[in-house]
Amino acid sequence: MRQLLTVTLLALILTGTAQEESAETVERFTAPGFSVIDISGKSLSLDQFKDRVVVLNFWATWCAPCRTEIPGFVNLMNRYQREGLVVIGISMDDSPVPVLEFSRQFKVNYPMTLGNEKLAELYGGIMSLPITFLIGRNGQIYAKYIGELDLAVLEPEVRELLKGGAHAGASFKFNGAPRESEGLQLEGLGEIGSEIPGIDLAELTVAQKQGFRRQLETQSCTCDCKLTLLKCRQEDHQCGISLKLARQQLVEFLKVKR
Repeated sequence: MRQLLTVTLLALILTGTAQEESAETVERFTAPGFSVIDISGKSLSLDQFKDRVVVLNFWATWCAPCRTEIPGFVNLMNRYQREGLVVIGISMDDSPVPVLEFSRQFKVNYPMTLGNEKLAELYGGIMSLPITFLIGRNGQIYAKYIGELDLAVLEPEVRELLKGGAHAGASFKFNGAPRESEGLQLEGLGEIGSEIPGIDLAELTVAQKQGFRRQLETQSCTCDCKLTLLKCRQEDHQCGISLKLARQQLVEFLKVKR
């Protein structure tokens, strides 16, 4: 069953509560910026779509409701792209391979990238899929949709925001704030599909990679998993603790090797 919620303060997101206000008192919040590399290897940032209406969709190829939604997003792009609409797909898959295959199969006509815990946290944490945000031309978030999205509901809301003007989005009566952040920067495709998930090993030789793996095998993750850093990264790609520690270890490893 589709549930429509608007973006709330992080605490409200976690408790699943929201407060309705009149359209006149609504305060909007700017969508957190991010700069990533899309699945085709091109730079992708939210800033490049200023003055457009953005549908930001968190999804995964293994999520059945997500797969059901995407042909509708393709149709929306076909109908409203010239008017200023853009859809951005944030896949929570572990690898770009199934995303590329899916994109080709369904002739996806909008940019897609791989997401991670950092990007999810910017938008209040992605506890389930799919989740979609509707962002106006002013860069502010107007709505958050949890679960499979009814395009019959989304389309008129998109049209309203595309109209622009002082009263665009006046019927959106909920408000709230995403997690504050200076934005997310990802270095590139090196961390996607890496031998150690999330860790860019491009600067290392084959011998250095082996040495770095041995180093991670001697360190324990502190996320209560009782695994080494290497094992935790391999078995739990979403663990932010092992990701942070492994990246710190890589910095130290490179200092020594240089």
